[in-house]
Amino acid sequence: MLPHMEVIVLADSHLTGGIAHIGGQVLEAVASADAVLHAGDLTSRRALEELQAMAETYAVLGNNDHDLVGTLPESRIFDLEGVRVALVHDSGPTKGRPTRMHRRFPGADIVVFGHSHVPINEVGVQRQVLFNPGSATQRRSQPHRTFGRLRLAEGRIQTRQIELVV
Repeated sequence: MLPHMEVIVLADSHLTGGIAHIGGQVLEAVASADAVLHAGDLTSRRALEELQAMAETYAVLGNNDHDLVGTLPESRIFDLEGVRVALVHDSGPTKGRPTRMHRRFPGADIVVFGHSHVPINEVGVQRQVLFNPGSATQRRSQPHRTFGRLRLAEGRIQTRQIELVV
């Protein structure tokens, strides 16, 4: 295992072309990351391929990923540095989310999701982390565009933060 693993978390990028539109700050973070998680709505095959060329990339299908149907799964569960990660685009309504995500992904230490463009970094049922990085490209109703950063080591989430795109 690595001393620690740096993971950049993205969702709702809506990149109809390549990843250049995501911005320099996020591209720099991706370039220095050990892995990237993308929780759907990447929207283009080119953007997915460019992300994969920069870092180990785990992505799932979002509701706007028509070009990626058959390429990406709707959800996935995997281990990174001994941390069990569940990745899905839409976690459903806010009400009941912690219980619903724990029931759907009972063994996951962290559930990463997107869809709402609303950043979330909270602890749910049985200390399961619920993490939505927001969107680095479309802030919608939020005051800022955002992305996520995780540091994983020795089977634990060392840090988890939402970063503002400036």
